[in-house]
Amino acid sequence: MKPYAIREIAKKYVDNDMIQAHTELPDMPEPRLRALYSFLNQQQSPEKQSELYTLVIFLVQMGMDTHDLIDTDNRKCSEQDMRSRQLKVLAGDYFSARFYQLLSQSGEIDMVSRISRAVCEVNRLKVNLYLRMRQLKMTAEDYMGQSVELRSVLFLLFAEVMDSSLSNFWPEALEAIAKCELAAYEMERCGNPAEFGQSWAYWHILQAGTEEERQLLADGSPSQETVEGLIKKYNVYNQLSASLKQAADAVKAVADKLESEPLATELNRIAETIVNNHTGFTPALNETR
Repeated sequence: MKPYAIREIAKKYVDNDMIQAHTELPDMPEPRLRALYSFLNQQQSPEKQSELYTLVIFLVQMGMDTHDLIDTDNRKCSEQDMRSRQLKVLAGDYFSARFYQLLSQSGEIDMVSRISRAVCEVNRLKVNLYLRMRQLKMTAEDYMGQSVELRSVLFLLFAEVMDSSLSNFWPEALEAIAKCELAAYEMERCGNPAEFGQSWAYWHILQAGTEEERQLLADGSPSQETVEGLIKKYNVYNQLSASLKQAADAVKAVADKLESEPLATELNRIAETIVNNHTGFTPALNETR
C-alpha cells in the first residue's frame, strides 16, 4: 500500500448512504496516518501488518472523533437533529468495534490491549481538558499542548513495536505533525464563529484581551460581529499561520535526521502538503467547516 492509498482503503469502512444523507463525520487524520504507515513500513515485518495497524488506528480515532461530534444540547430536538445524533452514536460504535474485529481475526490480541489502554488514556486527558475549560483554567499554550497530546496518544503506542532506529524519532515526528494538523484546523475554525468558544483563538484572546473583552468572553456567547472583530484585532490567523510553518519546519528537521531517504521524503511531503493547503488561505468569517 502506498501512503496516498490510505483514504481509498479506509473508504469502505466510512462510506455509508445513510450517514452521508443525515449527518457528517470528522475529517480523516490523514497526515498522522501517512506518517504512521511510512514508519511502520520501514520495519522488517510484512507490509500487511503496516497496513493493518494503520487501518485499525484510523478506525479507533474516527470512532472517538465521531462521538466527540455528538451534540448533547437537548434543546435541539428536531427530527433531523435527533437522527444525526443517533447516527453519530452508531457510527462511532461501529468504527470502534471494527478495530477489535480486524485485530482479533489477525491474532493481534496484544495490540487490542495496547490500543484499549491508549483509549482509556485519551478519555482521561479529555476529561481533564474539559474540566479546565469549564473552570476557565486554560491558557492558549495549555490548549495547544493538551490538544496535540490528545491527537498523539493513540499513534504514539506504535513506538513500542518499531525498531529502535525508528522508535527514537517517531514521538518527535508525531508531535510535530500533530502540531501541523492542529494549527491548520484552528486556522479553519477562524471562519466559524460558532466554534469560537472551543478554539485556540478564544483562549488566546481571553489572555491577551482587555478586562472588558475577557469579561465579555467569560459571560457567554459573543456575537458573530464581536468574534470577527476580536480575531482581526488580535491577529489570530497570522499567529496560527506562523505556528503551522514552525511545526512544518520541525517535521522537516526530524526528516533530516533519518537514515531512510524514502521515509524522510514522505515526512517532507506531509509537512509541505499541510502548509500548501493553507498558504494564502483566508477563511470567510461567515462560512462553516
